[in-house]
Amino acid sequence: MKDNIVKFMKRHDILEMVYLAKDGNITKRRVKVIKAYNDTFQAYCFTKQAKRTFYFDNVLAAVPVIRKEREDVI
Repeated sequence: MKDNIVKFMKRHDILEMVYLAKDGNITKRRVKVIKAYNDTFQAYCFTKQAKRTFYFDNVLAAVPVIRKEREDVI
């Protein structure tokens, strides 16, 4: 999953991801990855409207948002 997220970051893609939070809740987030580290990555979360830090291991699924859907966000 890490390799895909880094690839999306390099292409400046907005991602739709399913994420497992520390408290065990599963959430759906729309994010733009800003920076990648060893175990984590920093992204702007459109859902929370703030920068957040996510763990690669907690990403259950991630796909790029297609252009038509992106226009609704930006």
